Amino acid sequence: MYAVILTGGKQYQVKEGDIIKVEKLDVEQGSTVDFNEVLLISGEGSTAVGSPYVEGAKVSAEVLEHGKGKKIVVFKYKAKKGYSKKQGHRQPYTAVKISSIQG
Repeated sequence: MYAVILTGGKQYQVKEGDIIKVEKLDVEQGSTVDFNEVLLISGEGSTAVGSPYVEGAKVSAEVLEHGKGKKIVVFKYKAKKGYSKKQGHRQPYTAVKISSIQG
């Protein structure tokens, strides 16, 4: 059984036991979070597609950690003008483990 959820403006295909990194959530480490914006549920030969969400569907997950992703370097340069600018960015994330899919 798998589901497609929407969180942080992105869609994720998840199964029970999956560990995914989503956009940073404002919850404590070790707590449980529920994703109610379920776009699709498929399993046991049947598929439910929402418009836009599947009614009564819920995906529960346990928060494992908060962290930052790999560094992305942004370098701007203009030839023959003596202009260069270097910036870096690390996107914060929350790692969650999918515990159950109901619906």
